[in-house]
This record gives sequence, C-alpha cells and structure tokens, in this order.
Amino acid sequence: MPFGGASAPRLDGGEHGGDLAAARRLFPAAAEPFVDLSTGINPNPYPLPRLQPEIFARLPDSAALERVCAAAAKAYGAPSPACVVPAPGSQILLPLICGLVRPGRAAILMPTYSEHARAAALAGHAVAEVGDLGAIGDADLVVVTNPNNPDGRLFAKSALLALAGRLEAHGGVLLVDEAFMDVVPRGASLASDIVPGNIVVLRSFGKFFGLAGLRLGFALAAPPLAARLSARLGPWAVSGPALEVGAAALADHDWIEKTRHRLATAAARLDAILSDAGLDVVGGTTLFRLTRTPAARALFQHLGNAGILTRIFSDHPEWLRFGLPAAEPDWERLRIAVAEFRGGR
Repeated sequence: MPFGGASAPRLDGGEHGGDLAAARRLFPAAAEPFVDLSTGINPNPYPLPRLQPEIFARLPDSAALERVCAAAAKAYGAPSPACVVPAPGSQILLPLICGLVRPGRAAILMPTYSEHARAAALAGHAVAEVGDLGAIGDADLVVVTNPNNPDGRLFAKSALLALAGRLEAHGGVLLVDEAFMDVVPRGASLASDIVPGNIVVLRSFGKFFGLAGLRLGFALAAPPLAARLSARLGPWAVSGPALEVGAAALADHDWIEKTRHRLATAAARLDAILSDAGLDVVGGTTLFRLTRTPAARALFQHLGNAGILTRIFSDHPEWLRFGLPAAEPDWERLRIAVAEFRGGR
C-alpha cells in the first residue's frame, strides 16, 4: 500500500497535504480561516521580487535559464550549471528520472513519499518497498528520500555513495530526493558527488522558499544524464516568472541563512506545544514534526473541526504530522486546540 494516504476520515486526494477545498468538505463547520499544517512548506515565503510585465508576455529566454542554473549550482553545491535541470516542480521529474534506467526492479526506501513508487511503476519497473539499505538486493533503480518524509531519517553520505558504486557496476541509478535538504546540517547532500556517476539528486524549491505554487524544482546529475532529462522536458519547461524568482531567491544567501535559523526556532517551539499536550515527537525536520499517539485519528478530527488541518497516515494510524504555523494567531489556535483535546480526554 502506498505510504502517505490519509486514513478515514479521508481527505479527497488524500495522498498529499494542502488541499483546503477537500478539508472544507470534510470539516464543513470548521472555524475559518483554516490553519494548514498538512504540508512541509515554509509558511513564511521568500518575498517576491518586482517582475517586469513583459516577462509574462514572452517565452523564457536562454539567459534566464542560464541564470537559474548557475544560481542553483552554487546554492546546492553541484559541480557546474551543466549539471542542473530546472523543471516545473520536482514532481514532474520523478517518472523521467525513473525512465533513465531500462525497466527492471526498483527499490524504494520506505516509509516515504508515495509518488516515488508510482513514478517507478509508470516507468515500467517492478517496485519493491524496502525498509533499509541492506535490503536493496539486485535493484536496477534505488530511490531514497534524504532527509526522509515524514520521519526525518537522514542517511549517511558514505552509505549512499557505497550504494551508488554497487549500482554502477550493473548500470543502475540511485535517485536521492533531497526535497528537505535545505534545513539539515551542511554537508549531507550528494549534490557535489554526482560527477562522474549514476546519481541523480532532486531538489525542491517551493518547500524551503515557501513558494510551492510557483512550481520550480531541479534535478542535479552528471552532464550526460542532465542532457537526457532536459531533452525529455523539452523547451520552455519552466515559466519566465519562475526562472526569475528562482534565480533571485537562490542567490539570496542572507535570507537563506536567516530562514534556516528561524525555522529551527519555530520547530523547537512546535515541539514544546506538542510535548506539553502529551504528544510524543518522534521525528521530522524543521519544516514538519512527526508525532506518535494512539489517539492520532481522534486528534486529527478534533483539530479539523477547529479549523486546523494536519496529516494522518493509513499505514501508520498512530502517526500525526504537523507543519509550522505561519503567524501568532495560528500558533495560539494550535496551542489552545491541542490543550483542549488533552483536557477533554
């Protein structure tokens, strides 16, 4: 069963968070506005630069593409801009990357984002869900989320590089989804280790920068693999506004460092609220926290009725995941709602 789906009561399209229309159908009497804690997206986004109107009226040009590739290579630590493939969100890259390997056996490190298994199956692979790196076996494609969602598990770089070496011996590929790598300690990313080799790294722009609706993401790979991915995407895959905003944000090192610290402070504050309510915080990153409680489903329902949307998981009914509130009124609503649930039990 794919990991990540909400258990009953279920949101329509429950494989993913952030669907407030579905939340309103599920909780029609909930207080408005909803506090959406169902995603791992920075609730305080990068401030949008002023864009010239003509950028919306013309096709993206090669100079804009070169700027964002250079900014991404520097920000993520890729060897060169030739290793960077921009796309309209990292999601669209998943089946394309899985298709770099002829159909065979794909091993997905679980539990994790459900789209990995779906993308591998779409590319013609037989999918095996495994619990640790030692269970990879004879896979042709291995997909690892690092740090993992939703538990925040972080794999050692040395272990991943050793795995990539074993895969390379028979033409296999290692796909490392680093969607939440922006918030972990420096040096954990494989972005600098992609050349030469058979490693493809995915980076999400929208989560850390809080601009998920912009639809921008990147694949980082050795130039031959990067060229194959770019060819599959075709020309003008990313909009001009997204290229412009992405280049500006990735080059804003001061905002990036301040945001890393701000998110760490917010995550510690969230841990305190959840712990005070008797919840066991068992993992996560500074963009989301995972709790474990036998009352997860009841708490999901209670919070939903209070206009606070969280994430439950069908494969792990004792888990409940919380994103970060955006503003003080949202923090206070969460604090009161979890305290009332505890007090009412």
